Amino acid sequence: MKHLHSGKVRDLYELPGGELLMVARDTISAYDFVLDSPIPDKGRILTQLSLWWFERLADVLPNHVISTELPDGAPAEWAGRSVVVRRLDMVPVECVARGYLTGSGLKEYGRSGSVCGVPLPEGLMDGSRLPEPIFTPTTKAAVGDHDEPMTFAEVEAAVGAEVAGRLREITVEVYRRGAELAAERGIIVADTKIELGWSPEGELVLADEVLTPDSSRFWPADRWRPGRPQPSFDKQFVRDWLVSPEAGWDRAAGDPPPPLPPEIVERTRAKYVEAYERLTGRTFR
Repeated sequence: MKHLHSGKVRDLYELPGGELLMVARDTISAYDFVLDSPIPDKGRILTQLSLWWFERLADVLPNHVISTELPDGAPAEWAGRSVVVRRLDMVPVECVARGYLTGSGLKEYGRSGSVCGVPLPEGLMDGSRLPEPIFTPTTKAAVGDHDEPMTFAEVEAAVGAEVAGRLREITVEVYRRGAELAAERGIIVADTKIELGWSPEGELVLADEVLTPDSSRFWPADRWRPGRPQPSFDKQFVRDWLVSPEAGWDRAAGDPPPPLPPEIVERTRAKYVEAYERLTGRTFR
């Protein structure tokens, strides 16, 4: 196997036949930093949850998965966290859909009354449900850099009007499907980010991960209260700790974040496991 690339949480290898092997690590990223503290089993949880979602989204669009079998020569510890996938020409846009207002979208709304050029009603607050899901794309920044919001016109300029329309359509439909299924299990999907790429046949394909606690905001529906930050089953818990007085991190200085305390690591793992088990109905082992 030939190592090709290491991202924030995944490593990519080329196999002898030209396929790619994607391996999810237990690392976690926040505020454009990869933290020093891994979350045990996180890579396995993300991989298994993505595979579950890929099956349920197969009628929306194809995905990049070829096999879940561990290739010959791969370390045994990669089992359950690695997937053999198709090689794609990735779309140069981070495709994001939002059904609720929070995070960077809330900040942009506070400044302009819109998110990524999409005007929104007055009077929305942190956690407000939007009238309908919206497409809020961003740039694809390198590790350590920050993704910047894009308007739909900017997406059209980058990939063409027809492709931009298709990206919006797919992203919102993936969000809708995910949100509907999650709602049946007592989880609100506030927003989600997906990765899309072109197959050699010219087909748009769903790649990387989908509807995981890393790529989405998951809120317990019975505790949703607009007007405040929401409890979550995702890495927002880690973000919140990093900017708390307890962490003692001066984010504005540009210093790396501190290590996560053991109790924060364990509680983060528990949140990821709970999201997996509530969504899939399976016990994580």
